[in-house]
Amino acid sequence: MLRMTRGAALLLAGVLALSACGDSKDGGGDPLKKSSGGGGGLVIGTADFPESQALGEVYAQALKAKGISSDVKMAGTREAYFKAISEGQLSVVPDYNGNLLLHIDKKATATTTDQVNEALKSKLPAALSILNSAQAEDKDAVVVTQETATKYKLKTIADLKPVAGQLTIGGPSEFKTRQSGLVGIKEKYGVEFKEFKSLDTAGPITVARLKQGSVQAANLFSTDAAITRNKFVALEDPKFVFPAQNVTPLIYKSKVDAKAQEVLNAISAKLTTQDLLDMNTSMSVDKADPKDVAATWLKKAGLA
Repeated sequence: MLRMTRGAALLLAGVLALSACGDSKDGGGDPLKKSSGGGGGLVIGTADFPESQALGEVYAQALKAKGISSDVKMAGTREAYFKAISEGQLSVVPDYNGNLLLHIDKKATATTTDQVNEALKSKLPAALSILNSAQAEDKDAVVVTQETATKYKLKTIADLKPVAGQLTIGGPSEFKTRQSGLVGIKEKYGVEFKEFKSLDTAGPITVARLKQGSVQAANLFSTDAAITRNKFVALEDPKFVFPAQNVTPLIYKSKVDAKAQEVLNAISAKLTTQDLLDMNTSMSVDKADPKDVAATWLKKAGLA
């Protein structure tokens, strides 16, 4: 699953950006102890990349609006924050259900949101649970330019079938041979591209080649700010070539009461992939702070 590859890239960027603050993505020095907030409330853990930090702030500010206190703490990698929440050091983490399942069960084959969540409920440790998943997903996508989408009337990957033989697709080398890549696209949609070009992992080279037209489709991530910035179109994937990666609250059950669960579920009910795109664009292009991005979204969603 390529979303995991992106996580590694984001964590590397996070190390460079956050090292001056003394945080550790590996949990070294226990970043959970480095909090400026007071005790007594919920502890919201995040990974060390901006989207996760913004989601943590969304949770914290929405809870505060309902009179529930919380701290947001950067907990690093999934390995670090899953261990922390399993031990009760964290109360809630905004996670991605597909990769959470693969962390618990590396042989998992669930693809749809419902399948992934059912598997999670049966495999999570007894102390943990998940709440309702948001529609919002951060996962692999097949992306085209607006011009290409208009020319060929493309909305879903299935729409590529009549024209893919004329098009070149670009992506990381493994995209050519993975089930969650060209193999699955051919099996589930009957789509075969004229050519595959090996590029970087959803990075600047891929974006540049798509803009220039040397590839007409590309593998990017669904919440990448480059999609908004360049007016690209991420094609829908109704047959789940790319397994679900819905934003889903992971909770330590005994610490998150019914009132807090209601707040978190209300967020999930309104959070969309486009919202994540907008947040990432604000943070990467406009250099907005995650706290401000969260406040803006909560106001728009009527949850502040």
